[in-house]
Amino acid sequence: MSVSSLFNELRQTDQVFSFMQPQGATNLNIDKGVILYLEDISVSFDGFKAINNLNLYIREGELRCIIGPNGAGKTTMMDIITGKTRPDSGSAWFGQNINLLEMDEPAISKAGIGRKFQKPTVFEQLSVWHNLELCMAAPKTVFTTLKARLNGEQRDQINKVLTLIGLQDQRFLNAGALSHGQKQWLEIGMLLMQKPRLLLVDEPVAGMTHQEMDRTGELLTSLAGEHSIVLVEHDMDFVRSIARHVTVLHQGSVLAEGTMDQVQSNPKVVEVYLGE
Repeated sequence: MSVSSLFNELRQTDQVFSFMQPQGATNLNIDKGVILYLEDISVSFDGFKAINNLNLYIREGELRCIIGPNGAGKTTMMDIITGKTRPDSGSAWFGQNINLLEMDEPAISKAGIGRKFQKPTVFEQLSVWHNLELCMAAPKTVFTTLKARLNGEQRDQINKVLTLIGLQDQRFLNAGALSHGQKQWLEIGMLLMQKPRLLLVDEPVAGMTHQEMDRTGELLTSLAGEHSIVLVEHDMDFVRSIARHVTVLHQGSVLAEGTMDQVQSNPKVVEVYLGE
């Protein structure tokens, strides 16, 4: 989808966006609405085009589900957003004036983009509380880490996140003793401690029980609004339970977008999934 076609679509729903990016500009003027802007992104690996003229626009506070067959470019897209992979061409902006293609991974994380990988990575020998404390948004030097003492506001923040992720009763339990689903929630909590504006979440319900999946859906839905969330997931039942807007990737570009019902009834999407 081009910028002009996106503008026309949104204008019909009384949502007005303004995209202005003169040649060589260092500021993207977005009047309201869009927090992540990917335009004409392409990247190749040894002649294979993993991303092919990808256009993606994520609104402030939106929960967007990204689906697609294996090899569709979902992971590469996240790698580009977080600075792990540099595209061959295109534009990538965060907020109104942050050019992601001019930043490295630590700077992008500091700017407010957090990423959760499929396999949970927590400090298993530390308590749930200390996992959250270590990830708190604050200067991280050897001296400050050793001498740090939590103030009341910081303790309130940890307690708030514990409540959000449903681990209040496990706060003093070592993270290694948690179930798989609880470790996933803890890692989401660790990201929240960094106060990100945008969360990239990769297949969070893989290996979960049905109860854990339901709780994860409730958690992600509760975070939308205060945070923008880009969720990559293969479990279609889970996506259907939480998705309002779905983007289907295929061969590195957007194949279809819309509600779950709309994309599931799209003949191109049906063909891609049946042929997988």
